[in-house]
Amino acid sequence: MKKIVNTSAKIITSILILGLLLGYASPYFHPNTISFLPFFGLSYPIFAGGVIAFMLIWAVFKSKWAVFCLFFLLIGGKLHFRSFAYNLTNTSDSIENPDNKLKLLSYNVRLFGIYEPTNAIQNRDGIFSFLRKENPDVACFQEYYRQDKPTNFETFDSLMSSIHAVDYHERSAHKISGRQNFGIAMFSKYPMIAKGDVMFDTQSSSDFNYCIFADIVKGKDTFRIYNVHLQSIRLQEGNYTTERIGNQRVPSKSTILKVIKKLRLAYQKRADQARRVVEHASNSPYPSVICGDFNDTPMSYCYNQFNRKYIDAFRNSAWGIGSTYIGRLPAGRIDYIFHTPTLNSSEFQVHSEKLSDHRAISCKIEKL
Repeated sequence: MKKIVNTSAKIITSILILGLLLGYASPYFHPNTISFLPFFGLSYPIFAGGVIAFMLIWAVFKSKWAVFCLFFLLIGGKLHFRSFAYNLTNTSDSIENPDNKLKLLSYNVRLFGIYEPTNAIQNRDGIFSFLRKENPDVACFQEYYRQDKPTNFETFDSLMSSIHAVDYHERSAHKISGRQNFGIAMFSKYPMIAKGDVMFDTQSSSDFNYCIFADIVKGKDTFRIYNVHLQSIRLQEGNYTTERIGNQRVPSKSTILKVIKKLRLAYQKRADQARRVVEHASNSPYPSVICGDFNDTPMSYCYNQFNRKYIDAFRNSAWGIGSTYIGRLPAGRIDYIFHTPTLNSSEFQVHSEKLSDHRAISCKIEKL
């Protein structure tokens, strides 16, 4: 019996180590190259946690397998630090003139909760109140909603007032029935001297995933701010079925295959969208900030495209894990603020308010 348990533990440890190694590889291969790799990047926390757990178990029994586990964990090197920040000092201490700082906030507002059956108005007004409290200089919204006037669910005027905005930029899809607009938007207390869009190769009328940018002037400094909402998975509960196993209902085989197919397609689209944004930002005449809902984890090819050239503001000036998605599916940190190395970020926050299925993120930006 002892031999069977020992052999089983070795097999499980080997599987976890293999999954961990595939997770390490995920950021470096385009999803079109090896289509299953992104799933191991998504599962990286499970494999890493499993290897750590078995390393401790093997260490208790003084087995060389504990050394094997430690070895494969060390191979990951800096990749492990993508998922959390560990700044011991307050980077805001290095900023000499507070007036040079630009406070940027990014928030997937889930259409301000308009489709909530009971508390849509309360949810929307909670977001307005949160914005007044935070008082950002620039606010970028994903899953933005605006209805042409007259409207019973007003958003635009309240946002302009809450943020004290003097300028605004939007990209959205217009639905004639109901005069509704769905997309992304940017509000600024400071003038926008230029505005534009980054067009995706995979853009379609059914997708509300966009990228916009604006050149914003504060004092003597000009910043180019990008607001992105990369490809959504587009899981809709009504399209999926369950089956009964014992006393529990679980997703059916067809549902699992549908989810895998949607995930694979989304990984591929996000990879190409990320490439377009990075290429566009590389040609910016001004220092750039790229923020928004990337719909991907730090162990993804999409994240890696930005991380190769830009600074992750969370890792630069925050502490902890910083999970931003609070919906039903565990996803962790999928909302980001990146900036060029010529800028400094400080006071990064993942806000605690639960007014959407995402948490708002914010930080302060200044030129070095």
